[in-house]
Amino acid sequence: MRVHLIDGTYELFRQHFGQVSRHGDAGPFDAAVGVVSSTLQLVASGATHVTVASDHVIESFRNDLYAGYKSSEGMDPVLLHQIPIMEEALVACGFTTWAMVEWEADDALAAAAAVADADPRVSQVLIVTPDKDLGQCVKGTRVVQFDRRKDEIVDEAAVTEKFGVPPSSIADYLALVGDSADGYPGLPGWGAKSASTVLAKFGSIEAIPASSGDWGLPALRGAEKLARTLHDQLADALLFKVIATTALDVPVGTVDEWEWRGPTPALATVAARLGAPDLAERADRMWQRVLARN
Repeated sequence: MRVHLIDGTYELFRQHFGQVSRHGDAGPFDAAVGVVSSTLQLVASGATHVTVASDHVIESFRNDLYAGYKSSEGMDPVLLHQIPIMEEALVACGFTTWAMVEWEADDALAAAAAVADADPRVSQVLIVTPDKDLGQCVKGTRVVQFDRRKDEIVDEAAVTEKFGVPPSSIADYLALVGDSADGYPGLPGWGAKSASTVLAKFGSIEAIPASSGDWGLPALRGAEKLARTLHDQLADALLFKVIATTALDVPVGTVDEWEWRGPTPALATVAARLGAPDLAERADRMWQRVLARN
């Protein structure tokens, strides 16, 4: 079996801005309805075990670690309002849904990927998001990312080609270069090229020698200054690495619990309230096709 682990927060953004680009505006529930519809489309394409993780609140334990970490401040109210609505609709449609409060959606996806990877019945795990943070979870061609917008599979070779480091070094890479979307700056002077060059050799921040003379990278420009910055701001680098590392202790259950078993009776009421009664009818038809396949 293949397991699909969907980043619901990303999908909500994708649906919202897709509606705006297509129609010039988006209704109050269009993005939430779009997420449920696109999830059903995965089932139509043959997906059987499907989960969705969302950021029920944008803040998480990482905000306690670093004051500048991303928050809901300044976020489009239309999107914020639709997060719980999306979650309710997904649950009504029968999909396993993790609404994160203490952790983030990325943490639930990472934890679920580890659970699925450990299950010998699973042939492939698809983490449905292009988010670079989840690159750290990729393993060979077994645990991959799936960018639905580009219809692109990102395996371990693709992660390494893009960032210059393997998945095991992605958190270190992000700690050094920073992540403006998540609100932490990285270390001054450390860019994509320098971070990938050094980490490709040493693997982790902790393993980088204190002196650039011990790096054995004579072609790396500004190595001495980079080493000095890392030495002086090592505590920040290690903090950013903690922030960038996905947590694996999120309770996500078992693979068997993620199998889609059709919509619940509540979907008709929820869909009608969202102005999309055809959503319930579509889910019912999809479930009948699943039963026919089995």
